Amino acid sequence: MKKLLIMLATGIILVNSACELKNEKEHTEETVFFATSPFKKDTSITAEYVCQLHAIQHIELRAMEKGYLQGIYVDEGELVHEGQLMFKVMPMIYQAELQKALAEVNFAQIEYENTKNLADSNVVSANELALVKAKYDMAKADLSLAQVHLDFTEIRAPFDGIMNRFEVRLGSLIDEGELLTVLSDNRKMWAYFNVPEAEYLEYKTRIKKDSLIRVRLLLANNKIFDYEGVVETIVADFNNNTGNIAFRATFPNKKDLLRHGETGNILMEVPLKGALLIPQKATYEILDKKYVFVIDDQNQIHARRITVEAEMPHLYSVKTGLEEGEKILLEGLRKVKENDEITFEFVEPKTAISNLDLYTE
Repeated sequence: MKKLLIMLATGIILVNSACELKNEKEHTEETVFFATSPFKKDTSITAEYVCQLHAIQHIELRAMEKGYLQGIYVDEGELVHEGQLMFKVMPMIYQAELQKALAEVNFAQIEYENTKNLADSNVVSANELALVKAKYDMAKADLSLAQVHLDFTEIRAPFDGIMNRFEVRLGSLIDEGELLTVLSDNRKMWAYFNVPEAEYLEYKTRIKKDSLIRVRLLLANNKIFDYEGVVETIVADFNNNTGNIAFRATFPNKKDLLRHGETGNILMEVPLKGALLIPQKATYEILDKKYVFVIDDQNQIHARRITVEAEMPHLYSVKTGLEEGEKILLEGLRKVKENDEITFEFVEPKTAISNLDLYTE
């Protein structure tokens, strides 16, 4: 029995010794970290702005005369061509007025010609001829006006475009100025997007006069539109409520995919000269402020706040808080605390940036 107890005690001691050795080995392995330095490089970021699309021509078609809608010669969503007949308001009254005006012109013309013959024979005075001539001219003006009113009963397409929905139906009694439909010329589309004042100033400083910036359009289905757009103009005034100013980019719409009123995101490449780059995984946040652990000459770590100039996939461009050549902790940020002395393996910045996925906590 005594011998058995001695053997059990020996076994327990050996097991405990093995566990202690294992724990000590694991602890030693956990204290080896990876570190790197900020890397300065010319690069670019993709700035993203919410935009709304407008057709280059988008107008309301309204009735010019009052009456019953006698004819609709197009359909909703149809492509119509300039001059094509779209609607007709019942023209009978205006046709009658035109015929009356035409008869009055004929009568005034005959009267004028007879009076002119008499005036040429000195039978009537020149003043009487002038009065008859004025009456004739007035009749012709009334005829022209009657023709205009009759023409207004036909609503024709002012340009090539796509029909919107009908706001009236066949047989409706419509008033002068009543909305009939909307017509859109979608051959080119304008994308309006708002740019903050600071980015506007950077843009104006960076872009030379008469140079064009090409942009891309991210559609609502998260696909990139096939054709690039060009920033052609900037509106005159800032919005005092938001501090933004509107840019306008023009996109060709060769496949007729874009429609007036669509939304999307403008993607604009913005160059960064001498950007100081660090991996995003080398940072942590406290109350929306970003920090890194800087390693000093004694291999001690110290928290330091940084400000981020721009964000890229897996990377930050640092505006303030770091200098090129300083060492920062690349991984294991949750395993250390202020003033800890660590053992680390330095990874060259280019290697660290190109192999970010290899360094996981």
